[in-house]
Amino acid sequence: MSTEQKKNYALPIIVMFALFAMISFVTGLQNPMGVIVKSQFGASNFMSQLGNAANFIAYAFMGIPAGMLLQRIGYKKTALLAVTVGFIGVGITFLSGIAESFSVYLVGAFISGFSMCMLNTVVNPMLNTLAGGGNKGNQLIQLGGSFNSISATIVPVLVGYLIGDLAQAKISNADPALFLAMGIFALAFVVLYFVNIPEPHIVKTSAKKEKSKHSALSFRHFVLGTVAIFIYVGVEVGIPNFANLFMTSPEINIDPTIAGSVVGTYWFLMMIGRLCGASIGAKVSSRAMLTVVSTVGIVLVLGAIFCADNILVNMPVFKS
Repeated sequence: MSTEQKKNYALPIIVMFALFAMISFVTGLQNPMGVIVKSQFGASNFMSQLGNAANFIAYAFMGIPAGMLLQRIGYKKTALLAVTVGFIGVGITFLSGIAESFSVYLVGAFISGFSMCMLNTVVNPMLNTLAGGGNKGNQLIQLGGSFNSISATIVPVLVGYLIGDLAQAKISNADPALFLAMGIFALAFVVLYFVNIPEPHIVKTSAKKEKSKHSALSFRHFVLGTVAIFIYVGVEVGIPNFANLFMTSPEINIDPTIAGSVVGTYWFLMMIGRLCGASIGAKVSSRAMLTVVSTVGIVLVLGAIFCADNILVNMPVFKS
């Protein structure tokens, strides 16, 4: 890329960072919403996580179509469609508060999941393309992931504050956060509509395609990557979700604002890790980084599993 091209790509990069933040904001809403629906509808822990399940099950339905859309209509139109779907999904979640309906809430979470899948299809390869691929591409994706973590940090703290009295918690308590999400989607749509985004993949579709002799599952890195993503979602989303449920349970009875702040701290620390990864991403191979952090992560998770639940750790910003 020339210097002039890099300058022209500054705005698309900023837009991709904003979309990265939107992905975690909308996905992260399901964390405190699980606490809310458990209180409002008397849902079990299992039922309270159906919103998260619906959000991620949507990926299974939209993954391949999203990739096809990217090749057929390009980054920009796919992103605009994803933003529109996201606005509708969050809007339905808002309507579920008015209707006081658990089913409508699940529909909203499912539709939001379609949007998040489409956005993930766009932002990751787009950032990699803008950086020129390789370690530089990995570095830019790590920086985008930092915005993802900032947004994820804010959501549980914000909604935890909005919940107030847990016994009286309702979906409508989260309306300010839902309005904020819809506002971000609307603003992103306007910016995306006018911004110039390079379309490397849509240009390639003009050439005649040859059917590959190999399926995706025949590539080992694809299969292992699928397993890795499955585990990653459990680490990023599953752990804080159940931590929030645990802290707000009657047995523990931690204030929702404090519980949300603890969960937010989890994602804040994840952001620090991503920033560290971004700072060395251009110098260290992805393989080396993954090997080290995965090993340390496994040790820490096993430690958390086998530690007694009466062991307390004081956090700097909270008083025990």
